[in-house]
Amino acid sequence: MTFSNRLIQWYLENKRDLPWRNTTNPYPIWLSEIILQQTRVAQGLPYYERFIETFPTVFDLANASEEQVLKLWQGLGYYSRGRNLHKTAQIIAFELNGTFPTTYTELLKLKGIGSYTAAAIASFSQKEVVPVVDGNVFRILARYFDVETDISSATAKKEFTALANELIDSKQPDVFNQALMEFGALQCVPKNPNCSICVFKDSCAALQKKKVDLLPIKLKKTKVTERFFNYLVLEDERGHSIIQQRTAKGIWHNLYEFPLIESDKELNEKEVKEKISTTTFLTNELISLKPYDEKSVLHILSHQRLKIRFWELKVEGMLKNGIAREAVKKLPFPIVIFNFIEKNF
Repeated sequence: MTFSNRLIQWYLENKRDLPWRNTTNPYPIWLSEIILQQTRVAQGLPYYERFIETFPTVFDLANASEEQVLKLWQGLGYYSRGRNLHKTAQIIAFELNGTFPTTYTELLKLKGIGSYTAAAIASFSQKEVVPVVDGNVFRILARYFDVETDISSATAKKEFTALANELIDSKQPDVFNQALMEFGALQCVPKNPNCSICVFKDSCAALQKKKVDLLPIKLKKTKVTERFFNYLVLEDERGHSIIQQRTAKGIWHNLYEFPLIESDKELNEKEVKEKISTTTFLTNELISLKPYDEKSVLHILSHQRLKIRFWELKVEGMLKNGIAREAVKKLPFPIVIFNFIEKNF
């Protein structure tokens, strides 16, 4: 039995019943693929269901405000996905009359759609014979065929795509791609896969050579930056606070936050007060300053470790541009700030 036949047979016996697998409509397929980038199905499924319920068509999504989209996206991370999702919906709705491109090549022209997502949409909705190639596929093929190519190298994507092209079932490319993705998610997992029950246990090269834990090879390490955030939670005589939008490029673009002092180390109360004295946003007299918690909150992103501390600042009079706490809760925030608001507001 060929690799693809055995893989598809495994998939038909073990696949999860997921809503986007029961349609050829490119809108829900595209939506699911964007949500599931860098996200496990268990985490992404509730978001998918909320998006489909709130925006049942691409026109509904296109007509929403970016703020509405980001609020619904809150907690998923990689917020550029949400912004690109919204922009692409507007292009499809208003420039393409609601009709998705039907080919892999045309899909690649849309914002936020790379080769993996384009291949998924094209194969699932149109049965185009184009393989999906991502980290899961690198891992499966590297192990099965004992491929020692460094997956962080410039040539890796081309090499693994060529191999996947040789394996794909031309009669049912959609099922083959789903099977490959599912096999990587459920069976050929990154750490401690249960090879004793694998359908490829007699033919997997890595298993025969005791190299399962060594493959795939990734030599390039991600550089992680450490940053220190001090959020100033102001409260005036009405209980109002100041909220600002992150407009600079980088993490959390267009999300909201409290006034921020970024430092090169953790600050104590005296140091925070000194920093505040050099800022221009606070013209009210400061009554008191204290941290909400003894320790900072560690928030880990893919390339950054953020040490975040929230400071309570009570001020005299009324804040200019102050916002009521109930209004604060309606805005989209990074999840670490949202969790703080849920606990303290």
